[in-house]
Amino acid sequence: VIVHDVNELTEKLFPVVEAMQKHFSAGSGTYYSDAIFFLSVAMHRIMPKEITQIIQVDLDLKYKTNIRDLFDEFDNFPEGAVIGIAREMQPVYRHTFWQYRRENPQTKVGDPPPDGLPGFNSGVLLLNLEAMRQSKLYNQLLEPTMVQKLTEKYHFKGHLGDQDFFTMVGMEHPELFHVLDCTWNRQLCTWWRDHGYSDVFDQYFRCEGEVKIYHGNCNTPIPED
Repeated sequence: VIVHDVNELTEKLFPVVEAMQKHFSAGSGTYYSDAIFFLSVAMHRIMPKEITQIIQVDLDLKYKTNIRDLFDEFDNFPEGAVIGIAREMQPVYRHTFWQYRRENPQTKVGDPPPDGLPGFNSGVLLLNLEAMRQSKLYNQLLEPTMVQKLTEKYHFKGHLGDQDFFTMVGMEHPELFHVLDCTWNRQLCTWWRDHGYSDVFDQYFRCEGEVKIYHGNCNTPIPED
């Protein structure tokens, strides 16, 4: 077991993600402590070179299968993909991208699966660090000017850290992502059903198949066995 000091990691992260924080943090500024919420975005820059793959998970998960099976998903990455991630299962990004959607009525941005682009949920992440290091495109997208350019294009202002970054990048460059099946990150939060989106909620929330990982996001109770 290797323990990493949070303060040390944050110190390394901050220069990389400082520009992102004003776009994807709940606060109004760039808080040093918030940098840790962007750990996954720049993991390839701060982990030792000999570490080539990492699975990063939230704490509010319940595993129904062996986590080793999730490692096999790395073998399914298409060429050019650097991150494995499941879709967001609420219409949160339908809401966040409202202005872009209004200006582009034909867009799939924010639409539900299977044909839409509902955004991503970062509760379960497969980070191919070696691919992230080698991807010229991915590293360009970390540059402050590129972050600014995309947030302006999509009129994007989020508060969910790395998840917002991956979602916005995924709208522009879906080829960077291997989309995990919803059963690997079966989110349980239903907040948006009661906040203006009951008519479309189930299109986002539906998940067929045997659940492998439950995600009790927004403090939602996880079913007992």
